[in-house]
Amino acid sequence: MSGQGIIREINGPILKARLPGIRNGEQVRIGALGLFGEVIALEGEQALVQSYENTDGVRPGEPLEGLGWPLSVELGPGLLGSIFDGMQRPLTELYRAHGDLIPRGVAIPALDRERTWRFTPAPDLKPEQGLAAGAVLGRVQETESIEHRILVPPDLGGVLVELAPEGDYRLDDPIGRLRDADGRHHDLFLYHRWPVRRPRPYRRRDHGVAPLLTGQRVLDTFFPVLKGGKAAVPGPFGCGKTVVQQQIARWSNADIVIYVGCGERGNELVDVLESFPKLKDPYSGRIMMERTLLVANTSNMPVVAREASIYVGITIAEYFRDQGYDVVMLADSTSRWAEALREVAGRLGQMPVEEGYPAYLASRLAAFYERAGRVEALGGSAVGSVTLIGAVSPPGGDFSEPVTSHTKEIIDTFWALSKELADARHYPAVDWVGSFSGHVDTAARWWAEQVGEAWAERRAQALALLARDAELARIVNLVGPEALSSAQRWVLEGARLVKEAVLQQSALDPVDSFASPEKQYALLDLALSIYERGAELIDLGMPVQELAAMPLLTRCRRAKGNYDSQQVERIQALKEEAMQQFDRQRAQYAGAGESTP
Repeated sequence: MSGQGIIREINGPILKARLPGIRNGEQVRIGALGLFGEVIALEGEQALVQSYENTDGVRPGEPLEGLGWPLSVELGPGLLGSIFDGMQRPLTELYRAHGDLIPRGVAIPALDRERTWRFTPAPDLKPEQGLAAGAVLGRVQETESIEHRILVPPDLGGVLVELAPEGDYRLDDPIGRLRDADGRHHDLFLYHRWPVRRPRPYRRRDHGVAPLLTGQRVLDTFFPVLKGGKAAVPGPFGCGKTVVQQQIARWSNADIVIYVGCGERGNELVDVLESFPKLKDPYSGRIMMERTLLVANTSNMPVVAREASIYVGITIAEYFRDQGYDVVMLADSTSRWAEALREVAGRLGQMPVEEGYPAYLASRLAAFYERAGRVEALGGSAVGSVTLIGAVSPPGGDFSEPVTSHTKEIIDTFWALSKELADARHYPAVDWVGSFSGHVDTAARWWAEQVGEAWAERRAQALALLARDAELARIVNLVGPEALSSAQRWVLEGARLVKEAVLQQSALDPVDSFASPEKQYALLDLALSIYERGAELIDLGMPVQELAAMPLLTRCRRAKGNYDSQQVERIQALKEEAMQQFDRQRAQYAGAGESTP
């Protein structure tokens, strides 16, 4: 313990206390209830403390105790499949012990101390061998899907004195001993602690090489994000931000999924907590929770704990990254986190700037998103990545508000959600005009090697068609469709085909909720091929009304739900059938043109 002090003043979650010997950033227990808090400023022997729990009932004069370490998380076997609150307390264990209403000040270990784990030491390690920080000590099979690699803590290195043989160990059982450069001995365990506000070190940062595949066509095909990239999903209320993030969590090809519900409504998090344990991993066929971890901090929980929940999630993500895994972390939403910063800054009397947010909002956002990336781990034996995807909830859908505008300057991929598309029941409601991706060139190389060489060309053609559609739609709104030529009206039909056959995708459709890259490319190629051949028939004189009424177009729109990702050849067969039908129509109109005097 660092020391004890006395509470002098209370202002909501902010307390002033006389606490000699305390360090800035140190974690504390507050009052008779033992609430958790953190020192955020020091002035002589007076400390400014923010509480992560409601301070109702706490009085000046009550004791306050320093714990000797900063806000930290426990990192080791038992993380996956768990549900934590914003301070990494296991909610399942809290429910078993206290029921629906969690009392304040409850201290419970994040990881089960009674459970035993089968530890297999690394075969190449010998006594008196030098060990770098982050080196792999051995392995634990945490779930059927994931092998947990036990690491030397990043701030510790030296000479291995001894390493335990293969066997069953609890988390508090030493599995080895290390001698550092000063000659001091340190016991090694299956877990270690790490401060959440301190990024875990790595050997070097690398460039992303492969896209994070989400199974959502508008994301993967039109606005891809790389493994190790930074993305944001902004949109007004009711546009489907949470559903987009849940779809990414369910279907992405990341090894580990971390979902942080930061200040969101309880019913949305309940849906996540109830649905995820029932889902099957599309890649391994195992239960989805075997590679998933949830951090739940709902809007009725203490506001200051929202900030902690974001950092808890990213620190755990970095830990699995250091083991060589590709991790995706979804934060829903960073706007609620920013609101917590604004509230605390107001209580501290800090000068507000844009819309009341503190002046350090942009730097805090940048520091958070910079913890994403693809890196070579500190131990040098693995390359892993953290992909960060944050939802943003701009009031009234105003993308110029501070959180959205600062986020847009930081991230690589921007999936802007549109209220107009959501009102038209077009989901995912990703606006292809306002969205962008800085990873298209790298993703194009992957798509060309793995799926289709013409991916980049087809993507560009589709976006150009959608842009022409937007221009013509403005003309139609002004003067009506009669002012358009047949070719222009076919552009509208072609764009509608791309929207309905490719861009629209139902999260509730058991067939189309997920689309493999091969299916995505086949659907896009089918829609564009029909548009291109139709444009040729328009030039030959075929009426646009007759062309738009062809049953083939309806079959194209329904292909996404009729054929799953294992039936791509049937989509390709539909394309061949369509081309044959267009050839017959072409011969008919070409022949009619030749016979006309």
